[in-house]
Amino acid sequence: MAEPHPQIDLGEVGKTEGADRLSSILAAIANAEGKDRISVGDLLDALRRRALGALIFIFSVPTALPMPPGVSAVLGAPLLFLTVQLMLGMKPWLPRLITERSLSRVDFQRVVTTVGPWLARAESIMRPRLTFFAHRPMIFLVGFISLLMAIVLFLPIPLGNMLPSVALCIMALGLLERDGLWILVGFGVAIASVVIVWGVFWALIFGAFYVLTTWFGLHF
Repeated sequence: MAEPHPQIDLGEVGKTEGADRLSSILAAIANAEGKDRISVGDLLDALRRRALGALIFIFSVPTALPMPPGVSAVLGAPLLFLTVQLMLGMKPWLPRLITERSLSRVDFQRVVTTVGPWLARAESIMRPRLTFFAHRPMIFLVGFISLLMAIVLFLPIPLGNMLPSVALCIMALGLLERDGLWILVGFGVAIASVVIVWGVFWALIFGAFYVLTTWFGLHF
């Protein structure tokens, strides 16, 4: 049985000890030799002290990019657990079923190579501001919205992954850098993604009804 994880100081959601940037840590993981595959557990161990913001970012990035099949499945599942923990102020933890999943180091390098320059640029322009949004009680709202985005990611809606993933990435970086402005931008992207995904969903429903009534002569 998994050990319970007590509540922690919500300050641990953001930056922790050490001055290393997340972009540098990810590059070091990607370039480390000696392992052909990188498991979710490896990422959890490496990023645990960088807090939930870093973990949510790295697990949401692949679902926002055109990556090889299987990458999103490996790194997307942890988001449900991590966003719930963010909402409740818990330590980052994932079940063994998820931590044992892995992807090739080549695929992980591809993710880092694609995201790294953009992440480094974002880190260079972000700074603590509007920090109210990176502390309680707003941190619980960030966690709730992040959980909604994680749920939307798993809905079988065409093109429904990108905007929720982008919203998660922006909010996670905002938490890491204590930048409330970025968190607000993440809120805006989250709202836009819900509106668009909802519109696509109803378009598919009406499209299905149209096909059934027009092509097959069915009436409801």
